Amino acid sequence: MTDFPPDFRFGVSTAAYQIEGAAKEDGRTESIWDTFSHTPGKIQDGDTGDVACDHYHRYVEDVGLMREIGPDAYRFSVAWPRIVPAASGEVNVEGLDFYARLVDELLAQGITPMVTLYHWDLPQWLQDLGGWTNRDTAARFADYVQQVASVLGDRVDTFTTLNEPWCSAFLGHASGVHAPGLTDREAALSAAHHLMLAHGRAVTALRATAPRAQLSATLNLAVVRGASDSDADRAAVRHVDGLANRVFLEPMLRGRYPDDILAEMSPVTDWAFVRDGDLQTISAPIDILGVNYYAPSLVTAATPELAAQLSGRWVNDPQGAPGPTVWPGTELAYSVPQPGPYTAMNWRIEPAGLTELLVRLHRDYPDTPLMVTENGAAFDDVVAGDSVHDAERIGYLRDHIDAVGAAIAAGADVRGYYVWSLLDNFEWAWGFSKRFGLVHVDYDTQQRRLKDSALWYRDRIEAHRRSR
Repeated sequence: MTDFPPDFRFGVSTAAYQIEGAAKEDGRTESIWDTFSHTPGKIQDGDTGDVACDHYHRYVEDVGLMREIGPDAYRFSVAWPRIVPAASGEVNVEGLDFYARLVDELLAQGITPMVTLYHWDLPQWLQDLGGWTNRDTAARFADYVQQVASVLGDRVDTFTTLNEPWCSAFLGHASGVHAPGLTDREAALSAAHHLMLAHGRAVTALRATAPRAQLSATLNLAVVRGASDSDADRAAVRHVDGLANRVFLEPMLRGRYPDDILAEMSPVTDWAFVRDGDLQTISAPIDILGVNYYAPSLVTAATPELAAQLSGRWVNDPQGAPGPTVWPGTELAYSVPQPGPYTAMNWRIEPAGLTELLVRLHRDYPDTPLMVTENGAAFDDVVAGDSVHDAERIGYLRDHIDAVGAAIAAGADVRGYYVWSLLDNFEWAWGFSKRFGLVHVDYDTQQRRLKDSALWYRDRIEAHRRSR
């Protein structure tokens, strides 16, 4: 078993739209995911997050389950449309009160709260004004963040500005398989920039309002490999690495865009949405970089034959493709299938990719500490009475935790590891068909049951505490 530094954190993660439910209660208005999930054909089986895991009403029970598992920290997100439900900008006190109660309950149970301020649920009223393609959304985000921090900032250890802006920008605006469902590559690049501008403005607001808190952003960074060693496939790897990784890392951590991506995407956009001073704002210093990792990506260069075969075919996640698929946001590279083993999402299981990613980030950005803010897997669990058997998930978690340990041994400054997810939940375009949780949820009755993996994780955390 891998040893970790004494202050290393083991945690669990969730997101508001995926678990809360109470979609129309206590002043909350629609988010883009409410709209998207109610659009026929967008979500598997027509599922929505209207009820989800009913966490809004069952948060005390869910914190109690966390107490049984024993994580050091809980990473959850705040639903923006609960806090600012209308274009007037007026704050909904009932929404803030819910999160204040949740934070108090966590602290009472000895669990450190980590708050994500944007996990994809943009208020629909903001989307009606242009959403992330509208520069004003970044200013609106900073205002909302200031309001949340003014209530929670004295008790929250870490604030994360954004979760996975790549998904918001490219799956939401280029491939259209996530909300708001657009298929416009220039809009995707504009959205990516305004998301990062929102991050920078939020960091400034948080420094002023919650000066004791640690500040972070969470990126779903890709480990990108080529289908062959050809020059064309090596160029495809560099290009995808630019769009998936460096187009976010470089502005946030170095205050610049990659020159190759600026040039290669110039047929799509003139980058006029990047204004003087933006990159200085975006690169406001953060204390930690969140890293979400699930699987590596295998890519190949675009060819006329592939283009004709695909005809613009998209998938929810290019890592899970059954065949070659367009890489969101570009026509220069395609995602191709990888050999197994796989999770139930058809994602390749490769713990070594997590080690590789963490070591690369430490090498390229040595002054920025890292935290694995999401890692986990969907499998077909076996329910047997009050037990839920998920040996595959236990193996997955064990191997990926060891992979983090290997990165630390190689010199990477990694401060924590958070399992995705605490609960089975609404898994975006997959609806309720895929289960990632340590806790099994019966969506008809809302009964919760600890899976074998939850008990394993409890023991792993306890072993770490004994070793301190």
